[in-house]
Amino acid sequence: VQLQASGGGLVQAGESLRLSCAASGRTFGSYPMGWFRQVPGKEREFVAGMRWNGAGPKYGDSVKGRFTVSRGNAANTVYLQMNNLKPEDTARYYCATQTAYGGPYNAWGKGTLVTVSS
Repeated sequence: VQLQASGGGLVQAGESLRLSCAASGRTFGSYPMGWFRQVPGKEREFVAGMRWNGAGPKYGDSVKGRFTVSRGNAANTVYLQMNNLKPEDTARYYCATQTAYGGPYNAWGKGTLVTVSS
């Protein structure tokens, strides 16, 4: 199983970015996937997640109303639309997936860096 997150970059506060997560190596069906972010020295934070089939989107409190997770047209592709970005959204963003129902997020991509300037 391989995941690749892309789409990060440097933006100003209030602007938008869309991250992509492309997964390969198996059929993911309705397994849960998640977007997480981490800043050096801080714990990893859950940002958003859904099932690969598009069901059950959920969001961390800090991004509700600003971020939207959605399924792409291509198989095994998920997007994270990030609007009204804030400097505190600066982090490396990772996508991850579970490969068994009820299991941990056990497959992770390398992440993409998002930097929001004030």
